[in-house]
Amino acid sequence: MDWSVLSVVVLFTTCSASLPNFIVIFADDLGFGDLGCYGHPTSLTPHIDRLAANGLRFTDFYCTSPVCSPSRASLLTGRYQTRSGIYPGVLYPGSRGGLPLNETTIAELLKPLGYATAAVGKWHLGVGPNGMYLPTHQGFDQYLGIPYSHDMGPCWNLTCFPPDVKCFGLCDIGTVAVPLMHQDVIKKQPVNFLDLESSYSNFVTDFISTSAFSNQPFFLYYPSHHTHYPQYAGPRAAGASLRGPFGDALLEFDNTVGHILDTLEKTGTINNTLIFFTADNGPELMRMSRGGNAGPLKCGKGTTYEGGMREPAIAFWPGVITPGVTHELASTLDILPTIARLSGARLPKVQLDGVDMTELMLRHGKSKRATMMFYPTDPSEKYSMFALRLDKYKAHFYTRGATHSGTVPDQDCQVFSVLKAHDPPLIFDLESDPTENYPLSLDNEHNLHSLLEKILEVKARFEASMVFGESQILKGSDPGLAPCCTPLCQPKPSCCQC
Repeated sequence: MDWSVLSVVVLFTTCSASLPNFIVIFADDLGFGDLGCYGHPTSLTPHIDRLAANGLRFTDFYCTSPVCSPSRASLLTGRYQTRSGIYPGVLYPGSRGGLPLNETTIAELLKPLGYATAAVGKWHLGVGPNGMYLPTHQGFDQYLGIPYSHDMGPCWNLTCFPPDVKCFGLCDIGTVAVPLMHQDVIKKQPVNFLDLESSYSNFVTDFISTSAFSNQPFFLYYPSHHTHYPQYAGPRAAGASLRGPFGDALLEFDNTVGHILDTLEKTGTINNTLIFFTADNGPELMRMSRGGNAGPLKCGKGTTYEGGMREPAIAFWPGVITPGVTHELASTLDILPTIARLSGARLPKVQLDGVDMTELMLRHGKSKRATMMFYPTDPSEKYSMFALRLDKYKAHFYTRGATHSGTVPDQDCQVFSVLKAHDPPLIFDLESDPTENYPLSLDNEHNLHSLLEKILEVKARFEASMVFGESQILKGSDPGLAPCCTPLCQPKPSCCQC
């Protein structure tokens, strides 16, 4: 063990007053090429860029699914979504299932150590009967937010930009208006998008300030709605970017990150706080310029190509993490075991898929992760994983396009690109070809035969360890479970307003 790393861990675990604080910021549908610090020429993200300039920026960081709910489950549990049953697809307002209560979240990991815990923003891991799957039943003391995706309700008549610019396009119909919830109580329905981020910033400020005043370590989980469709922005951000509505939404998100940093500085907690920033899946390219940018990567949301699952990621901790860039392999799965290591929390006694990133973050050392598995939106024991990354190589056993990645010229990304099996798999060298355009030839490069044998061995060993949990999404939906602030009103769902 590196003794300098051990000394940092000991420093923060020997005295409860010195336990580090943790903030996880999770963007929504943000592409690898959307941020200024990742090369976008017109994105205005000064506060996120500050995290990158003064933190560790990852170039090879992955989520576990190219859509929302399963990706969020993996981050909070350190386990692939197939284990917890958050598949296929995503949860809806009336879903009967949710993140199983026997799964251990980061919040539940930290509670025994005396941490204050809060979630603010997009939950999307189920509501369920009597709100049984909401954050307050999953280890979080406080929650303010929309419990699912903000397009999962009628939006055509809602205002997304001031003074009265209606939301672009159509969202779900035939369900309740999108609610804003505090704890498990609806505060407003439908939500007012124009002041939503201000409400979140005030909540975050109060939570951090109260925790600091009481000398209580805290964990804040901020899964933002930005930059998911339909984009929205309040008066301070609307029209202020160079990228139109998408850029305005991204700027508003960045402003909230700035509020978090300001609050940490004012409370004197910034040097004792690890901020980890990343995103849930790639950009929704079907929305064209309003859907985000994957940079040089192939395809986007809904696919297991790099554009669907490789994400921007930044670890920021002043005085502890030395600024720089790492090309080491890492994942959202690794956040839980890393927080456990730094806090001294006990890991849950389950099969974890994450690895500790402490050495990687604090010393810019080697990653403990050598592989990454790529599951589609609808994994099954029959098809299992679609692709596997081993070191710098990625093997595709199946490929398929997606509606979310339609409209781009690359036909591989479009929904008309049906499921194709590849035997032998398509193999790409992601260091020389991150665009996944040029599969390596087994005929011309004979050294690849031993690589393929190793890939197949790793795949077989991993699949032997995978036990699929009962699908929470296949439990179906009940319209009566959709959150309604006046549950006895008629006619539903239009009467659910307050």
